[in-house]
Amino acid sequence: MPSTGRPRVSELDGRTIAAVDLGSNSFHLVVAQLRDDARDFVVIDRLKQSVRLRMGLDVTGRLSSEAQSRALACLSLFGERVAGIPRGDVRAVGTNTLRSARNSLPFLVRARRALGHKIEVISGLDEARLIYQGVARDLSGDGRRLVVDIGGGSTELIVGDGSVPSALDSREMGCVSWTLRYFPDGRLTRKAFDRAVLAARLELEAAGSRMRALGWTSAVGASGTVKSVDKVIHSLLGHPNITPAGLERVVDAAIRCGHVDRLQLPGLTEVRRPVFMGGLAVLRAVVESLEIEQMTAAQGALREGVLLDLVGRLHRDDIRNDTVERLAHRYGVDQTHARQVKQTALRFFDQVCEAWGLTRHRHRRLLAWAAELHETGIFINHRSFHHHGAYLLRHADLPGFSRQDQAALAALVRVHRGGLSVSRVEALYPGRPLPILRLGVLLRLAAGLHRSRRGPVDGASLHVAGDRIALSLPEGYLDARPLTAGDLERQAKIIEEAGFGLRFGGASVRA
Repeated sequence: MPSTGRPRVSELDGRTIAAVDLGSNSFHLVVAQLRDDARDFVVIDRLKQSVRLRMGLDVTGRLSSEAQSRALACLSLFGERVAGIPRGDVRAVGTNTLRSARNSLPFLVRARRALGHKIEVISGLDEARLIYQGVARDLSGDGRRLVVDIGGGSTELIVGDGSVPSALDSREMGCVSWTLRYFPDGRLTRKAFDRAVLAARLELEAAGSRMRALGWTSAVGASGTVKSVDKVIHSLLGHPNITPAGLERVVDAAIRCGHVDRLQLPGLTEVRRPVFMGGLAVLRAVVESLEIEQMTAAQGALREGVLLDLVGRLHRDDIRNDTVERLAHRYGVDQTHARQVKQTALRFFDQVCEAWGLTRHRHRRLLAWAAELHETGIFINHRSFHHHGAYLLRHADLPGFSRQDQAALAALVRVHRGGLSVSRVEALYPGRPLPILRLGVLLRLAAGLHRSRRGPVDGASLHVAGDRIALSLPEGYLDARPLTAGDLERQAKIIEEAGFGLRFGGASVRA
């Protein structure tokens, strides 16, 4: 992995970091300072706004302009709070609604400007992993536990031991989506509630069986729905914790209100009231399907997990490195060869990054990971292995990777051989294609030079002038390797068709 070594603790202790959670119901900002040898943090500020992003998703799957305006106004406020915190010390993540919205990409461009920091859309399984991290941080003991998080658009279920999750699941149902689907006119009836619970139980059927087979000694719930129900139960019955009997009391009391506008329950806030019934139905289904006898409400959630992940990245304990290593091992990648390709690709990167406007913070890492994984597709078939590898990287569960970066890796593996064009990048990667295309050229050249697998390529260097590329090789290098020379001739034609120019030869070659 690209690294300049681990930072000294003195460089990190007391450093300010922040996490932003763009949820389907609420947006959260948590600001913290690193403590305890910079391995943990202390929260120093929290901001939350009920944005109801999921409610702005129309029948065509597009975010309405009103919902986008609410979100951008909130992010502008958050941006003011995190102004001055370095880019690498803030991590913002989007969840279910941004995963599913058809117009999320143009919105994310505006959202990034409003916040002042990049926003990563994470997968449901990675959301589950981060939720578990955030919840486990605040819990004592090492027993096996079930963690449930009912968000605005999705519900995550995790079973883990101590701080390590062993089973993750994410279901497409949440307090906002279920409220819109089963209580669209605001009327609260037993029939509508039972239909909502049945639909949620059907959604949970497969996951519930898997989780029950693993078992757990304690059940914990996170986020707004669970906390709200827990407060209502406490107010009605005089004790905290969610039980089947307590849930039934809340359901009866809510249905007696008749309409969401008249939904007045002790402990229920006005902000939570519009989406309470949908969340209550999902929670009831979870308790019934998983046969939960008692559930406690946790304080930690997704944003705390994001902060812990960020702490790991600052210490160079980046879970994405472990993910790449596991994937390479799983698909039988020749790791010695991949490491040599990576070293050459990164040397080329360092020589051209300034001229090409590529960043070390993101682009260098993407190139390194892509080099380590560029041959994953050989596991399926050597023929068109770049297509197979791109498919695997696009659809695999890659803990720690945002959907954008996962798409970038898939695009890099796809264009490192075969055809090279903007359209091929755009078919896999929804962001700006030019930086990924340029990284693809670097990976393509590095992989080509190592095709014969004869060890390191010493003395190769790259120079660029715009999109004109000069590859300088040691004198006599190509004379001794006619196969490499022929391959470079072919690559020059392909690269030219993509809008680049490639010249190669001895030390005197110029772009």
